[in-house]
Amino acid sequence: MTDGPLPPLNALRSFEAAARLGGVGRAAEALHVTHGAISRQLRLLEEHLGVALFQREGRGLRLTRAGEDLQAACEGAFDQIREAVVALKRQQRPEALVLGCSGSILARWMIPRLQALQSALPQLPLHWSAQDGSFTAEQQGLDAVLLLAQPPWPRGWQVRELAPERVGVVVSPQHPAAARLAHQPPSSLLGESLLHTTSRPQAWPAWALSHGLEPAQLQLGSGFEHLYYLLEAAVAGLGVAIAPEPLVADELAAGRLLAPWGFGATGGFWVLATPEGAADPRVDALAGWLQEQLKG
Repeated sequence: MTDGPLPPLNALRSFEAAARLGGVGRAAEALHVTHGAISRQLRLLEEHLGVALFQREGRGLRLTRAGEDLQAACEGAFDQIREAVVALKRQQRPEALVLGCSGSILARWMIPRLQALQSALPQLPLHWSAQDGSFTAEQQGLDAVLLLAQPPWPRGWQVRELAPERVGVVVSPQHPAAARLAHQPPSSLLGESLLHTTSRPQAWPAWALSHGLEPAQLQLGSGFEHLYYLLEAAVAGLGVAIAPEPLVADELAAGRLLAPWGFGATGGFWVLATPEGAADPRVDALAGWLQEQLKG
């Protein structure tokens, strides 16, 4: 290791930016300083080293051989410093687990339970990403995704089955048909206008078949892009809806919605899925907590 004073760090930083970005103006913009400030730092560095680092080429700059050598050294040094800083920050603050789920699940089920989740798993910081669909290419880029889905499970995923999916018809007690539906068989629903969602177009037909009804006899009314909006409309008494049981459990307990015929299994599951090969013990802890919540 040789002794000797290092060049000023600001000068090296200005040189690295100018060399990497190909000009003084771009370096000034990237470092949020003036063009003149970068030029002064470059002159200072050249005076300190006793060599020219740039040659003027038209209106631009080109690195000399000495400049190329210094750029290679600076790139490696600054990269090491950045990596060290990131590692230190991660030690002080664990990196968040990026978890995807549909906006409806996030708004209606997860957000009301976030305080309980943080209390139960205080060492598990989460970053939420609203993601529609199931097992999509975009979801492959996340740490984990909470889904309502049906097997068989696609290749490339590790799937943890949390609880069977159960769905049922729900209606506000303020809806004109609520009292009648409570004392009639499911076939009485055939005369009602049904709220539906484009994100789950098979929900009503599957429910009809499970109750011995012909799906073609259903009368679909207002449609909504997301389940969240459909359930808000149902709570407002605008129509009869169909929903997964956990997403309406709070409304049922408070009497804001009624489920005339209860809830039945669909053959699908609530699942926590991770891209295959992405081992993270935090996902197992989260899966255990989710299973307990879905039991309720």
